Amino acid sequence: MRIALLCPDLLFGSRVEEALRAAGHDVVRSVDGAEVVIVDLTADLEVPQGPKTIGFYPHVDVETRRRAEQAGFDLVVPRSRMAREAAQLVEAV
Repeated sequence: MRIALLCPDLLFGSRVEEALRAAGHDVVRSVDGAEVVIVDLTADLEVPQGPKTIGFYPHVDVETRRRAEQAGFDLVVPRSRMAREAAQLVEAV
């Protein structure tokens, strides 16, 4: 699956990217042609139109979670869950 990962945190982003690639996914930085878009909600709350969307946030920031859910993200999870379950979450949306 082609997945766009929009995460300005290079250390965390590389961890998520590694997990996704290990599961056989093609990870890119542009939403063009992506089937799923994963967004760091601390950087952006705009919902890309078209593909399925997963947003992640710091677990203590419940307001960001609420705003992302209202904005229309398909799935919103804490950052720790994204780190542990990235490949499974992509399959779930």
